[in-house]
Amino acid sequence: MSDERTRNISQLFDDGTAIAQAMNAAVREAVLQHKQKGLPLAVWRDGRVAWIPPEEIDIGRDTLSPKATPAGSSGR
Repeated sequence: MSDERTRNISQLFDDGTAIAQAMNAAVREAVLQHKQKGLPLAVWRDGRVAWIPPEEIDIGRDTLSPKATPAGSSGR
């Protein structure tokens, strides 16, 4: 890997904005796919895994509030 490419990757990690945007887009797409396919969604709620039935999955702007984050993510 070239020095220039390494510096660009380091800058991305240092800033974090592009990474956070990509992660948010990926999570939103996964949530949308669960709803479209009629699959429940595992979320982290009150310190444990909870399942959201597909008919209760909200695809609105605040789909992933701190109270309902995908299982395995920190919710921070």
